[in-house]
Amino acid sequence: MTGGAAHDGPTGTGGAAHDGPAGTGRVARDAAAERAGAKPARTGRGGLQVVWIGLVLVALLAAFSVLAPRAFPTSFNLLNLVSDAAILLLLATGMTFVIITAGIDLSVGGVLVFSAVVAAKVTEATGSAALGAAGALVTGLAWGGLNGVLVALGRIPALIVTLGTLGMSLGGALLLTGGVDLRAPADLNLGLGLARWLGVPLIVWICAAITAALALALAFTRFGRHTYAIGSNAEAARRAGVAVRGHLIKVYGLAGLLAGLAGHLSLAKYGITGVSAHSTDNLQAIAAVVIGGTSLFGGVGTVAGTVIGVFIPVVLQNGFQILGVRPFWQQVVVGAVLVAAVYLDQWRRRARDQ
Repeated sequence: MTGGAAHDGPTGTGGAAHDGPAGTGRVARDAAAERAGAKPARTGRGGLQVVWIGLVLVALLAAFSVLAPRAFPTSFNLLNLVSDAAILLLLATGMTFVIITAGIDLSVGGVLVFSAVVAAKVTEATGSAALGAAGALVTGLAWGGLNGVLVALGRIPALIVTLGTLGMSLGGALLLTGGVDLRAPADLNLGLGLARWLGVPLIVWICAAITAALALALAFTRFGRHTYAIGSNAEAARRAGVAVRGHLIKVYGLAGLLAGLAGHLSLAKYGITGVSAHSTDNLQAIAAVVIGGTSLFGGVGTVAGTVIGVFIPVVLQNGFQILGVRPFWQQVVVGAVLVAAVYLDQWRRRARDQ
């Protein structure tokens, strides 16, 4: 791919081949190693940041446990933490793949809502929760595929494409519902929504299993290697034999699919479509990915780091509520951590290029 906006910097606006000749050589070596059946000798440059941000999470957990020993470190509260983070984790995992390719997806919150509306309507019309789930997944995949086609083939900047589909999906959801939240069928809300296994909500297990599978796929499969290669240097990846346009469509499709699943699980958990409740989900997902060490410039990141990035705001919000701190401080702290994470990424890039 020689000039597409699909991979031009963090928002598809410039600087696709930001690794220069070094990136070209690395991708070529990885491709040669892959053809020979060996694992590419590529290491995650964001690994150190993941360690540090992991230590930050541990410090937060320890601090709140000391400050509120009778309320915070209880099994009930910790279960609430993982339950609150589960659905956002799906969105952030899909976002991780997108941002590693040096793209962005602002539409995930709107796709979640639209998919939840489709799931509610299909379930109501057919009486089948399985068909409702299928409808949500197909809907999410369709929106994601549309994003991918417009970015990869239309060569429209990802920021513009996904901002447009955010408005389209939210507007479509409002048209389908008349601006009124739809209620989940009782079987779905009282079934999947309340189901538990080993004392943990089934929704948490589903999100954890999918996240773990995608973490392994990103780290150890050809799909993951191609994702890193495109984010590192899209032109070098193309010359090394990677189908850049096709892969980008798959990555955006994956993000949409996960948003569709998140919509169905959100409907089951909360019992309503939440048309107006997910307006900041895209920003929360992006913040979690960046805080977790994924570079907005592409080529660097891990799902493990994203998991940590998801839990930091959740722990802050939960701890502040228990301590009686005004919840607005959570936004201030998360914003500061986000700026610090981006600054660290910029500093690391400058140090590498010198």
